[in-house]
This record gives sequence, structure tokens and C-alpha cells, in this order.
Amino acid sequence: MLVTGPMRWVVGRGGVILERNNLWAPWRMGYVQGLDKSPGSDNVEDRPAREGSDCFICHDVRSPQDDEKNLVLWRSSCCIVILNCYPYNNGHLLIAPSRHIGDLDQATDDELIEMTKLVRESQKALSGAIKPHGFNVGMNFGRCAGAGLPEHLHIHVVPRWNGDTNFMSVCGDTDVISQSLCELLTQLRQISKEHNLPKL
Repeated sequence: MLVTGPMRWVVGRGGVILERNNLWAPWRMGYVQGLDKSPGSDNVEDRPAREGSDCFICHDVRSPQDDEKNLVLWRSSCCIVILNCYPYNNGHLLIAPSRHIGDLDQATDDELIEMTKLVRESQKALSGAIKPHGFNVGMNFGRCAGAGLPEHLHIHVVPRWNGDTNFMSVCGDTDVISQSLCELLTQLRQISKEHNLPKL
């Protein structure tokens, strides 16, 4: 047997075959169980909707008493910043207008300006907390473009490190997140308090 990371070559009677190993990630079960399996459903995002709501962002906007449980980092006059429950990388933030809108042409100038400023402030907080080497910042419009929640506009801010694309993501189609979301939220809130963030 030749072990090659997450996969291995096994020699048997039928010849050489490639076997896959498993990486157990039980924290993803909440996401998987929350997916609406009906065809064409819009009830899918980086985390499932909360009870009684089709949009987890709107739920979080309406539930300030649950900000810690919902991983809300900041609220501003017209936007909300939330840690992604199923991040692409450690520190993956979602920045959204508080209003339930799906496209940039529906956003007011104030919302657009505030979201842009929150991207800047998010980069400052994440840089202070976890010191990434760079960031991916982006938006997806429509299912075909990768939007998981196309009816509520949001910006992804994803910290990146040199070498963070490794054998796990390349060979195993698996991301390794090295810090708990609650721990990171506490750290980001402390950095925000120390540096008076967000400065809008």
C-alpha cells in the first residue's frame, strides 16, 4: 500500500485502485440538515435559515438579543457583519445591508458606502486578530454565479495566508479551519473595542 495524503493506492487482485480516506467534520451536519432539498429552492446559504425565517441574515437583523449565538460582529446604521458559520477560511465574514435586497441596483448610496467601509474595517479587525497575508473580497449574484442566498445581497471577506491552499483543499476538496467561531468572535470584538472599530 502506498499512502499519498488523503488518498492511497491499494494493490489487490483486481489491480491497483485508488481509495479515499475520510475526514470527519461533524460540525457541518447542521448545514447539511438545514439545506432545503426541493429543486430550485432558494433556502440555501453558507448556513441554514433560522426557525421561522427563509433568510438567516434577516433573522439575525431582527434578533439583536442573539448576536453572540448568531455570530454577529457588528451592526451599523444600515448594515450587519456576521461570521460565516461554514467558512471558506478562518475569519470569513459576511457584510450585508439590513434591508432584504438582492441586487446592487436596489441598494441606496448610503448602504453601498457603508458596506464598502465595513469591508475596510473588517480587514483592519481581521488583520489585528489573525494576521492574514491577504484577503479575497467578493459578491455572487444569482445561483449560476455561486450565490447561496441570492435574495439578500452580501459581500464575502475571506482572509488568506501564503500556502493556505494545501493538499487538503487540492486533493481532498476539504478546508481546515483552525479556530472555533466563538473564540474568533471574542477576539474580533476585543480588537474592535481596542481600536474603536468599525469607524464609519
